[in-house]
Amino acid sequence: MTDVISEQELKALRLRIDNLDEKILELISERARCAQDVARVKMASLPEGEKPIFYRPEREAWILKRIMERNQGPLDNEEMARLFREIMSSCLALEQPLKVAYLGPEGTFTQAAALKHFGHAVVSSPMAAIDEVFREVAAGAVNFGVVPVENSTEGAVNHTLDSFLEHDMVICGEVELRIHHHLLVGENTKTDNITRIYSHAQSLAQCRKWLDAHYPNVERVAVSSNADAAKRVKSEWNSAAIAGDMAASLYGLTKLCEKIEDRPDNSTRFLIIGSQEVPPTGDDKTSIIVSMRNKPGALHELLVPFHNNGIDLTRIETRPSRSGKWTYVFFIDFVGHHRDPLIKDVLEKINQEAVALKVLGSYPKAVL
Repeated sequence: MTDVISEQELKALRLRIDNLDEKILELISERARCAQDVARVKMASLPEGEKPIFYRPEREAWILKRIMERNQGPLDNEEMARLFREIMSSCLALEQPLKVAYLGPEGTFTQAAALKHFGHAVVSSPMAAIDEVFREVAAGAVNFGVVPVENSTEGAVNHTLDSFLEHDMVICGEVELRIHHHLLVGENTKTDNITRIYSHAQSLAQCRKWLDAHYPNVERVAVSSNADAAKRVKSEWNSAAIAGDMAASLYGLTKLCEKIEDRPDNSTRFLIIGSQEVPPTGDDKTSIIVSMRNKPGALHELLVPFHNNGIDLTRIETRPSRSGKWTYVFFIDFVGHHRDPLIKDVLEKINQEAVALKVLGSYPKAVL
């Protein structure tokens, strides 16, 4: 008798799920039609020859935050936001498919960051180098680019910082990605005879202690990307690669050991670069480049206005200036939007003491 009741209850629950699926399908289709109407209204209201802006980072950040605030479970906030991220991505593609360049090849963490931020309904293009991503955006070949800027273990990505000195780009957003490294092998790998391990130099550094403990005598070979490492392993019997889930899936490799990064909180921050300024959301960051005169106390003069006004600095990096020997520029991230009256006042004070100041962009804090 109990089995009969259980089967009836299960049948009723499945029927309820089917009905809910139909309602979800109907609502998603209605949302997609609204997106098409938005595109029509934008196109009709613009002067002839002017291109409409379909993707609004501040609007999407607001929607995702609202979803997470209103979520009542049992799915956690981030999982719920990811579902809506994909719905929004597909609906936006009906208005205009976004073109996004990222540091390639396919299977890199930068591609994972691009998909996390924009969803899977974008046209994504892998680039061989960070500078190429900047050039694609500058040329208008793509709408946005995604580049790594800092890792919680290894620090700043200097190629990205240097590219901001050479290109006139606007930072439109940021993505934070938890980085999990795995030791990957191919179907032909003889796991008892591994003599070399491929990976990107930063990934090798992030797994240094684990490698010292488990493969102390194996050659470590730095290559251009983790995806490149995974690709090489497919054709070799005596090698392994350190890479992430996306590379493992793309190249059909097996995880010999999982999550081998030395620090469990290992994360990388990526920047979204484009050409459009982002209006304030109330929960923003700003990135600037400042060049100071080479004199004692220059850094102190730069930081005092932030301190006096209680502005939270989240990052400061130094890079050699291209304008002269032993001169430097400072990359600074802080909380707030450059249009905020207080931030405006602080930037004006800094500009009075600086050789040059450039606002790279204000953008919503990472939601996902």
